[in-house]
Amino acid sequence: MRTLHDITDPRLVKALAHPLRIQILSILEERVASPSQIAEEIDAPLGNVSYHVRQLADLKLISLVKTTPVRGTLEHYYRAEIRPRISDRAFSTAPNLVKQAGVGSTLSQIGDAVNKAAAEGGFSRSDAHLSRLPIVLDAEGWTAVASELEGLVDRIDKIQRASGKRLLKSDHEGELRGELVTMLFEAAEPSKGSRGKPSRDGKAARKR
Repeated sequence: MRTLHDITDPRLVKALAHPLRIQILSILEERVASPSQIAEEIDAPLGNVSYHVRQLADLKLISLVKTTPVRGTLEHYYRAEIRPRISDRAFSTAPNLVKQAGVGSTLSQIGDAVNKAAAEGGFSRSDAHLSRLPIVLDAEGWTAVASELEGLVDRIDKIQRASGKRLLKSDHEGELRGELVTMLFEAAEPSKGSRGKPSRDGKAARKR
């Protein structure tokens, strides 16, 4: 599966802001599935799922790979063709409602994945990583950090593509599944009782 960079098409931005479509894409990135299978997994009405599957297919984010006869009708199976990434420019020009929907659905998915992984020992590896770094920056520093994160995601995508080639050769022996989450956002104003100057390690210093 290839990663589509720099999505600027407003239709794609809007499509990827819908929570149900994000759920559908996430499933089809992992495996081939039919709308009825997806609807059962996410506990959503089949009609709604089928509609959004058609929309994603029209946008060429997913493709039909096979059909099978089921009870006198044909069941359609799809897979994701690309792993889309919305460019900063495209996201900045999207309507606020679209931004909020996209952020909300993505954060919900992250929360579900992290909580499930934590409960099942997903952070038990010695090289698992979890960090939180409150930071104070000027405009130039913010731009520099954002650029670093963008470059990191690009490098990791390259590593994943190389891993995929090796896994194909080994028939997926030793395959490891993980999730990487990166975030950079403007923090909410601290409450009056918790204000403090940042310490050298980036964490808010406590008042004594």
